[in-house]
Amino acid sequence: MLALTEFVAVLATTFFAGAAIYVNLVEHPARMGCGTEIAATVWAPSYKRATVMQASLAVVGFLGGVAAWLHGASSMWLVGAVFIFAVVPVTLIVIFPTNKRLLAPSRDLGSAETRELLVKWGELHAIRSALSFVASVIYAWQLVGT
Repeated sequence: MLALTEFVAVLATTFFAGAAIYVNLVEHPARMGCGTEIAATVWAPSYKRATVMQASLAVVGFLGGVAAWLHGASSMWLVGAVFIFAVVPVTLIVIFPTNKRLLAPSRDLGSAETRELLVKWGELHAIRSALSFVASVIYAWQLVGT
C-alpha cells in the first residue's frame, strides 16, 4: 500500500507541476504575444478547463503524500504534501481576486488594465508552479533516496 500511495502522490504532483510550469513558460507567454484582447479571450476558457484538472491533481497529490506518511514513509512526504496543498489557498486567497476581475462580464478585453491583470496573473501563477515543483522534487527525492 505504501508504494501505491507514493506513486499516486508523485504522479499527481508532477503532472500538476508540469502543467503549471508549461502555462508559465509556454502557454501564457504565447497568448500574451497575441495582443491583449486575444490573450484575455483565450485566457478565460483555458482557466476554466485547467481549474478542474489542477484542483483535482493538487488534492490527489496532497492526499497521496499524507497517506504515504501515514503508512510509514518519512515525514518528508508530509512536507511535500504541504507544498502541493499550499497551491489551494494560494489560488483561493492570492490569485482568485485577479481571476474574478479578468472574468468580469463588463471587462474591456483590449484595455491596458486587462493587460496589467494578465501580466499579474502570470506572476501569481508562478507561485503555484514553484510550490508544485518543490513538492515534486521532495517526492521524487524520497523515491530515489530510499
